[in-house]
Amino acid sequence: MQPPPALRTAVPLISAPMAGPAGGRLAHAVSTAGGLGMIGVAPDRGSDWIRREAAIAGAGGTAYGIGLLAWGLDLAPDHLDTVVELRPALVSVSFGEYAEPVRRLREAGIPTATQVGSPADLDRAVAAGVDVIVARGGEGGGHGRDQMATLPLLQLVLGRTDLPVYAAGGILDHRGLAAVLAAGAAGAWVGTAFLGCAEAEGTPAAKAALFAAEKTGYGRVFDVATQAPWPREFGGRAVANAFFEEWQGREDDLDDAARDRFGAAVTAGDFSVAHVYAGQGVAALTGETTAADVVAGFARALPTHPA
Repeated sequence: MQPPPALRTAVPLISAPMAGPAGGRLAHAVSTAGGLGMIGVAPDRGSDWIRREAAIAGAGGTAYGIGLLAWGLDLAPDHLDTVVELRPALVSVSFGEYAEPVRRLREAGIPTATQVGSPADLDRAVAAGVDVIVARGGEGGGHGRDQMATLPLLQLVLGRTDLPVYAAGGILDHRGLAAVLAAGAAGAWVGTAFLGCAEAEGTPAAKAALFAAEKTGYGRVFDVATQAPWPREFGGRAVANAFFEEWQGREDDLDDAARDRFGAAVTAGDFSVAHVYAGQGVAALTGETTAADVVAGFARALPTHPA
């Protein structure tokens, strides 16, 4: 099935709504370059922040999307009201109980998406009535399941639904986009490749940590350190630093002293302790670029693109 009209972009690419890096500037840059840019909304952001970033993303009538955390809507229910008011081209709601938010969004005529990491997740998404499925494999950065890799998950999902499916996790460039399009995906949902963009939010120290990174780790270490109320079933993939290696596998033993050390490192920008979320392809990030250049690189997957 074809995606909703607003998602039929020149390049079949959606930038993931990464809470933190993905603000209005990145969303606008991705959309004007030919993809669809998404704003990621953390639960501690206010509705005024959402409106401000949406105005930046949508400047000049540019289409954009917004990503919400289902569990975060319990902490900030006004976020959904604000997003309905703004009427973006796409709203993703993932990680938690999302059936009611999806119902409200669809009632307002706003296309919806959710991320799935297993066949059981797909069953719930279809039952909730979402318009678009994001098949997110464990290679992906940030939060989600680590149950299946992207390619086997994508094939299973495509075999079980006629909804448009975007592939997420480990898609770094035109080669990855070509692969998932050949498999039958409607496009790619990409996060890590955009982390090094000038338009992505983040300190110079955080971006330097990304450019120096060689591997990632998956788990709950950083959620426990920050006391973030993520559901336990959704760990996070981040650059595997010394703090992660120290506490991986014994997260529930993390004590106040360790949390204090972590908090001080976040304030100081010490990324041997502080966290930077990224996917398994982080080693492909070697220096700052622009969203336009990243989108143009992905466009090389298209048959109409000049050799």
